[in-house]
Amino acid sequence: MTRQYDFVLFDLLTALLDSWTLWNSAAGDEEAGRAWRAAYLKRTYACGAYRPYETLVREAAAETGLPPAAADALEERWAELAPRDGVATVLEGLRGTHRLGVVTNCSERLGHLAAGRLNVPLDVVVTSERAGYYKPDPRPYRLALQELGAQPGNTLFVAGSGYDLFGTSAVGMDTFWHNRVGLALPDGAPAARQGARGILPVLELANSPRRG
Repeated sequence: MTRQYDFVLFDLLTALLDSWTLWNSAAGDEEAGRAWRAAYLKRTYACGAYRPYETLVREAAAETGLPPAAADALEERWAELAPRDGVATVLEGLRGTHRLGVVTNCSERLGHLAAGRLNVPLDVVVTSERAGYYKPDPRPYRLALQELGAQPGNTLFVAGSGYDLFGTSAVGMDTFWHNRVGLALPDGAPAARQGARGILPVLELANSPRRG
């Protein structure tokens, strides 16, 4: 059997790692953490060209009434990021047959620290800082494809946010949406090829036979 996908790229901070719990803890409670994260995401998606990740996080904290200490705590505790359920199984199951990478809206320093929490070697780590743009601008995805020597047609992207679908569609990649909490598709976003609240279906999808 010839596989459809020889490469799998992942969103890092939502699809693979549970960054939401850490944000909530740094903020003091879930309500404050979600408001802070929403303000940060709004700034990121509107940003386009890279501005320092840590600056956006601090601006979003101030916007939602959190003290600078919240942003300090988030950064200081970054190494506490933990893989989501099923992630280790998926990465270990794919690493012998596929080339793997992450595309993340993060700084170089924090992006590589977060990627290290996976405890699985990756072929490429593309941060928004290195790409010069934040997702869902197509450029971070294209940089990952270029560095892997991959084509969009044989690369599967595993998204953590529905907004990734704008960028992956623009470059022609199929997308699996690891939609942990069952969020609605963002207005105007293309549909994912497949989606689930857990990540384990990626193993089967990544090994699906070539179409056509």
